[in-house]
Amino acid sequence: MKLVFATHNQNKLKEIKVMLPEHIELLSLNDIGCTEEIEETGETIEQNAALKAQYVKDTYGYNCFADDTGLEVESLNNAPGVYSARYAGAEKNDEKNLQKLLEELKDKSNRNARFKTVIALTINEQNNLFTGICAGQITKQKSGSSGFGYDPVFKPKGYTKTFAEMSLTEKATISHRGKAVKQLVDYLKQ
Repeated sequence: MKLVFATHNQNKLKEIKVMLPEHIELLSLNDIGCTEEIEETGETIEQNAALKAQYVKDTYGYNCFADDTGLEVESLNNAPGVYSARYAGAEKNDEKNLQKLLEELKDKSNRNARFKTVIALTINEQNNLFTGICAGQITKQKSGSSGFGYDPVFKPKGYTKTFAEMSLTEKATISHRGKAVKQLVDYLKQ
C-alpha cells in the first residue's frame, strides 16, 4: 500500500517510518514531485492537518496523511500552539523559536507544557483524525542533540531527560506523534 506523508521534513519522515508496518510504502512530498509549501491557513492544529492531507489527495491523487503539531505552554496561554513552527518568525527557525520560548519563560515558575499532534488521514474518500498528547515541562536550558524543534527543552512527564536526549525508538513510544501514529497504524491495519 502506498501512502503519502505530507511533509518535506526528513526528521519527521524518519521518525514515522520506524513506526509503520512493512506493507506500507511511505512516500514523502518530494517522492511525488510536490515541491510547493502547502499553506497552513487553519486556525487550529486539526484544520492545518486536514488542509494538507486534502490538498495532496486533490492535487496529486494519492491517499495521504498529514500532521500538525503544536507546543502548548500553560503559563503562556497555550502559546505557541498552532504557531509553534513560526513562533519567532515566518522563516521557521528552530533555534530562534527555542530562544524566544526560553526568554518568555525565564521569570515563570510554571513550566508545564504539552505537545499535541493531530494526524489527518484522507483515504478512499474518507477523512479521519488521530490525536496524540504528551505532557511535560519546559527545561531552563537545552539538553541533547537528537530530535528537532523544541525537543531539546521538552522533558516528558515521568522522565529525567528531554526528547533530544532519547533515541528515536524511545521517543516514539511516549511522544505525541508516536501516540497519534499508533492510532493511525491501528486504523490502517483494520
